[in-house]
Amino acid sequence: MNQDLRYPIGRATEQGYSLPLEATQREKLICDVEELPARLRAALEGLSQEQLEEPYREGGWTVRQTVHHVADSHVNAYSRFRLALTEEQPRIFAYNEAAWAQLADAREERVEVSLALLAALHRRWVTLLRSLREEDWQRSYDHPEMGPCTLERVLLIYAWHGRHHTAHITKLRERKGWN
Repeated sequence: MNQDLRYPIGRATEQGYSLPLEATQREKLICDVEELPARLRAALEGLSQEQLEEPYREGGWTVRQTVHHVADSHVNAYSRFRLALTEEQPRIFAYNEAAWAQLADAREERVEVSLALLAALHRRWVTLLRSLREEDWQRSYDHPEMGPCTLERVLLIYAWHGRHHTAHITKLRERKGWN
């Protein structure tokens, strides 16, 4: 078991995939994206408002902030995907995730709001992902910190991202005996 509370399932680069991906690998990752809203909802099942205010690690975000971060991040990823499909290697903007997590909606809003957003967003995203042709997966955008990112690399990152943050919550539950 990974002891680094920041990376309970390891880093994105430790998933055992190499690019380019096979079609079967992409489909498994698309399934991860498709299943995230239900998995995240299950990870939150039965948690009290007090428990939602618990950070997943010392100095980390609360469970509530983590859920809202996933929604923020995946909204951005979906938009970037669409940009890469409709423009030639667009330059996208990075955003300050830590600052976004401190905004009132991330600190105070009910997690149900982001769970509903993720359910709708992921339904559309998966429809888009399953419509892509083989050559579409090599389309890319230019990230200011990561450089050119192909869509299959982005799929790999965001399939991991959902599992990563869900594991923050499930591992906290285990450590606290909240199961």
